[in-house]
Amino acid sequence: MYEVEVKVRADHDAVRERLDATEAERVNCVAQTDTYYDAPHRDFAETDEALRLRRESRYGGGELADEETVVTYKGPLVDESSKTRREYETGVEDGETMDAICEAVGFEPAATVEKERERFALDGYTVSLDSVSGLGEFVEVEVEVESGVDDAREGAFAVLRELGLDPDDQIRTSYLGMLLGAPEE
Repeated sequence: MYEVEVKVRADHDAVRERLDATEAERVNCVAQTDTYYDAPHRDFAETDEALRLRRESRYGGGELADEETVVTYKGPLVDESSKTRREYETGVEDGETMDAICEAVGFEPAATVEKERERFALDGYTVSLDSVSGLGEFVEVEVEVESGVDDAREGAFAVLRELGLDPDDQIRTSYLGMLLGAPEE
């Protein structure tokens, strides 16, 4: 599975207006705490990989509706035009136990990224308005595909343009990389 993603800095109020005009469907609001791990056998910063434990709280009508924890492996970027990468993800029943397992086999917590994310569905894509602690406001457009990465990327660019955003402004650096001081690509 490939996650095709494009991300830009953007003012959320302006994008919400465009989402309303396009009749995008509001999906949910979530708070996410992502813990990233360093591997004992290779440097993920050098290989452009990530192992992440995500704790997500979903809200509906201002109330906590659901909580979920997932573990995700993200492979290196596969193209130079987006943040597309191979991704494997699965649910975890107990986040604390998964954290203990990672540490027991030598994966040490490296950094934590906290964000609030408001999700919308538009033209088969997920549009996320992200408020990331320490970084600011971003818009991500993403879709998961088995194949057809180029078409999916062009579709994501079209969604950005529909929202009044410029695909040429995209940032290929992850939130983790930005928090750790990597330059925005």
